[in-house]
Parts: sequence; structure tokens; C-alpha cells
Amino acid sequence: MTIVSFPIGKRRFAPSWWWTLLTIAVCVLFVRLGNWQWDRGAHVQAEWDAFTRGTNVPMPLGARSLGSLPRYGHISVTGTWDAAHQFLIDNRSHDGEAGYEVLTPLQLPDGRVLLVDRGWVAFTGSRARLPIITIQGTQAVSQAVSLAGRLDNPPVGGLAFGRAAPTTDSLWPKVTSFPTLAQLALALHHKVEPWMLLLDRASPDGYLRDWQPPGLSPLRHWSYALQWWLFAVTLLVFWVIMSIRRQEPRAS
Repeated sequence: MTIVSFPIGKRRFAPSWWWTLLTIAVCVLFVRLGNWQWDRGAHVQAEWDAFTRGTNVPMPLGARSLGSLPRYGHISVTGTWDAAHQFLIDNRSHDGEAGYEVLTPLQLPDGRVLLVDRGWVAFTGSRARLPIITIQGTQAVSQAVSLAGRLDNPPVGGLAFGRAAPTTDSLWPKVTSFPTLAQLALALHHKVEPWMLLLDRASPDGYLRDWQPPGLSPLRHWSYALQWWLFAVTLLVFWVIMSIRRQEPRAS
């Protein structure tokens, strides 16, 4: 059964109902996937813009709540390192080399604890031999330090089986993989601030710091959107071609 039927030269355009309905359904799916990727690209672009703005002059934190500040907000703080309770975030690579990111608590003058990502260190080649993470050559520092950085969430893993919360025993430093702030606070036995700090390259006591914007490039998402929309157009063209049939000769 056809929807319409009219001649085109020596052939006839006569699409069937089932083929037309299937084409419409799949085209709608492709268009929606394209729209989703386009919106995703716009969202990532906004995050990249915020990440770039985070290189502006840092704003002193003072007594303000970190929860009131935006992601990638650039701040300066003064506090005391807690070098005895550090984390090594596993499964972090740089230029294809395996390693860890060093997460160190910083106690602010009012007693709040801010976790500071001090950068990347290379894997030692053995899980039994962790890298030595020091602060100014010592394992315990009592003097106040001033530093700056951007506010961010802890690294997020793509797969659930790659995550491992830090232990709550007395052994330090603790190796963990894609932990939440709540899990880190539980291991510290102390409440932590709702953001961690990506330590600026110019700030002291850091390791390799090559912070990158999150996620895929916005252009990648937009190219995916164009691909989905192209699939929809291609399917429509295919529907037209497949709906053109040879005309049956009329009976005399």
C-alpha cells in the first residue's frame, strides 16, 4: 500500500506506508541525537570559557564560603599544609605516562580544610613503592603558606569499576582512584570544603601542573551533531530513491 503515487518520466514515485513510517522514525531519532550533541557542545564550550576565565587575577578567599563560588573560580588562600595526610589519586596520566595526582589538605586560619591538587607525579614502576611526596623537602610543615588556584571537582572516572575509595585506617599517604569529596573527608575524619583547588603553576610546593579543560572539545560534539543530521538527510535521499519504481505497463 502506497501513500502517494505519481509518474516521474518512465518511472513512478510510490513510497509504501511501512517504509515511510520507518524512515520518519529513524530521521527523528537522528535529528534528536544531533540536537543533543549540539547542545552538549554548547555546554562544554561554556565550561571551557569558564576554565579560561579562571586564569584571571585570583580573588582572596577570606572568610567567604567556597560553596558560594563558581567552578573554576580563581582564588588565593593562606593556610597550613597537612603533609602527614596526603592522597595519591591513581590512574592519572600525562603524555601517555602513568602516574598519580597529589592531593594535600590545607588547613585555613578558621579551621576549614581545603583539599589542594598539587599536580602530577610519575608512577615508580611498582605499586609497593609509592612516590615520595614532600613539601619543601620535609614531611611536616607548620608555617603558613599563600597560594592560588582554580576551584574544581575531583577527577571523575568513566567506569565504575575503576573507582576505589581511600581506606579509613591510619596508613598514609593513601592511594585512591576517582574518589568523591565525601570519601576523602571520611578518610581524613574531617569535613572538607565543597571544592578542591587546582594549584597554579606559579604557586609553591607543587608538582607537574598542566591543567586542561574538561571533556571533549566542543568542536568534536558539534561535528558529531553534523554527522547525525547528515545521516538523516542521507536516509531521506535513500527513501526517495527506493520509492521510485518501474511503471507497470498498462493493459491494452
